[in-house]
Amino acid sequence: MIWGGIEGGGSKFVCAVGTGHHDIREEVRFPTTTPEETFRKACHFFDRMIAKYGSLKGLGIGSFGPVDLNPKSPKYGFITSTPKLAWRGVEFKGFFERRYGIDVSFDTDVNAAALAEGSWGAAKGLKNYVYLTIGTGVGGGGVVGGRLIHGLVHPEMGHVIIRRDKEKDPFEGACPFHKDCLEGMAAGPAIEKRWGIPGEDLSEDHEAWDLEADYIAQGLLPLLYVLSPHKIILGGGVMDQETLFPKVRKRFIHYLAGYIEHPAVKEGIDDYIVPPALGKKAGILGAFALAMGSYEL
Repeated sequence: MIWGGIEGGGSKFVCAVGTGHHDIREEVRFPTTTPEETFRKACHFFDRMIAKYGSLKGLGIGSFGPVDLNPKSPKYGFITSTPKLAWRGVEFKGFFERRYGIDVSFDTDVNAAALAEGSWGAAKGLKNYVYLTIGTGVGGGGVVGGRLIHGLVHPEMGHVIIRRDKEKDPFEGACPFHKDCLEGMAAGPAIEKRWGIPGEDLSEDHEAWDLEADYIAQGLLPLLYVLSPHKIILGGGVMDQETLFPKVRKRFIHYLAGYIEHPAVKEGIDDYIVPPALGKKAGILGAFALAMGSYEL
């Protein structure tokens, strides 16, 4: 028997099976298209894996959102008000439970990645930390007191409103709901719309990265003030730009203005705002952690 995991992202799906986080037997990646086509590809993968390795012991799903995580809600396990219109109102958790007759653990993709980083990565041993991904969108997962944050809905850290100098940056923002929230100003699509080319094609010394670092730093401040995390982990494709981390740390300290008196946000800043130790595997390993009930925090 094997564990299964799905990292259901807004731009791609990752499906994998294995006996644990150290033993991922096989993995497949494919674009997120329509729900019907995407689910069909996922099922094709799991059907082949079951025939090869035996039945699934459990399946963990980390999904792009927003999603309904309230077990008492009739829409529990559904995707809700996503900008991806074809996915609104899609039942995710229940579809795979019925298909394979197993329990499915379901959470946001960023909460799952946060769980993996706390179990086996950059936040191992910590009870309070934040994982933020900056890519196609901006999403955040958080752990407080050793437990993933759930409440009225789930964390939406990418939609905090930030200050914008309209003369310095006339771009109004790409978020269809708020325009100039963190996601609307700093996610990959915002970079491309503002400058006319994808971020990965911009040079390291392009002015875009100073602006990007400023917005990200602003977005991190309320996370520090509200959740008081012991570590902030920044993942996602945008953060692959190597010059960003030192720029973000510098702007973060600038905006703090000495208000928080703690070594971690002064001389320890390089170890406070960090990349994910699990790299690109954080999301799919988070799905495994959900499936395995691996809340080793």
